Amino acid sequence: MTISTLSIVNLLIIILLAPLFEGIIRKLKAIVHSRKGPPILQPYLDIIKLLGKEDLRVSNNILIVLAPIVCFASVLMVAMLIPIGSISSPLEMGGDVIVTIYFMSLATFSILIGAAATESPYAYIGLTREMMLYMILEVIVVVSILTGVVRSGSFQFSKIILWNLKNGPTLSMIVAAIPFFLVIQAMIAKLPFDVAEAEQEIMEGPFIEASGPRLALFKWSFYAKQIIYTSIFLEIFIPWPKTYNLPTDMAINLGKVLIVMLLVGVIDVTNPRLRIDQAIRYYTGVSIIALVALAFASIGV
Repeated sequence: MTISTLSIVNLLIIILLAPLFEGIIRKLKAIVHSRKGPPILQPYLDIIKLLGKEDLRVSNNILIVLAPIVCFASVLMVAMLIPIGSISSPLEMGGDVIVTIYFMSLATFSILIGAAATESPYAYIGLTREMMLYMILEVIVVVSILTGVVRSGSFQFSKIILWNLKNGPTLSMIVAAIPFFLVIQAMIAKLPFDVAEAEQEIMEGPFIEASGPRLALFKWSFYAKQIIYTSIFLEIFIPWPKTYNLPTDMAINLGKVLIVMLLVGVIDVTNPRLRIDQAIRYYTGVSIIALVALAFASIGV
């Protein structure tokens, strides 16, 4: 495939399938709770409804308008920088792991800036929680990925994937996969780590003043991040099997993403929310595992 074609395919997968995966997770949660729950297509209906609603704002601060746009645009940029079933990403020649992490961080920072611009006390509490948690989550993600970088000797996703396919599972990569997987739950704001939104405590936190199209873009971004983070995890640490037929490999990847997301949904529905201090202590311990993996990689284990 050409770069433009593969970019379009990645974007369509992220934009169109992300709400579907969210709908499947919601249905799973309903089944676990012994209730009927919303239809699987409900996330699409939510987005369409919000896009058609009036955009109510608490102030004329331009950052309130720009924040969801930057968040959604950053997520779409990441979609073109990561491989989804393919060995290499569409824009790999223009951006590697470092650039991908930059745009992932930009999506989060846009949420923080948008929340701060509302001047709401609930939004402020939410953004401080998000900031505290993300500072440690970012370290874990970077260190886990650096394990693959050290083993492959490259910051390119394709080189990391090819090295893993050639050498098979190694101790350092197996250990690094554990913290990255544990981070996914918090990165996509699922229980027990949705402390920044915490509807029952701070009423959606950083999103309390978001409405209409702005809220739709934030929600769509979160749905997309579920596929993005899970795809990065699977392609770097569990790239098998590979048929080297792009449509087949994409289908395999999406199947694996769905399995991981269902597991995330089960964890979400069976655990109570942690306090922010509990979450930070937990991920401090997880970060130690990531550092151990990096140490193993540095000695070639």
